[in-house]
Amino acid sequence: MITPRMMAVLGAGLVALGSAHAAPTEAAKREIAGLIGALDGSSCRFQRNGSWHDAAEARAHLQRKYDYLLKKDKVDTAEQFIERAASQSSMSGKPYRIACPGQPEQTASVWFTARLKALRRSP
Repeated sequence: MITPRMMAVLGAGLVALGSAHAAPTEAAKREIAGLIGALDGSSCRFQRNGSWHDAAEARAHLQRKYDYLLKKDKVDTAEQFIERAASQSSMSGKPYRIACPGQPEQTASVWFTARLKALRRSP
């Protein structure tokens, strides 16, 4: 028979499990920094909510979003960074877009995913 005390202990254990998280590994932190740096070091423009921004403004915006997600324990991998910070506006839900000289405009999700693949291929 399960007593009320046993239920309380079980409930506390489930709460603890639910709040547990895996912080980003050092490799994930390097990848995310590399993604943000790839945009910042480019001559690409970044569109959010219908307005275009230069690479430095985009870097600052994405860094703020990443820092927020870290505080909330909501980003552990580069893929999560792309999905939760770098793909769309948290306010409007509109996808971010990136336009680089000599290349077709594309969604930020596609651009960052390609950068991540390139980062992982390089030594």
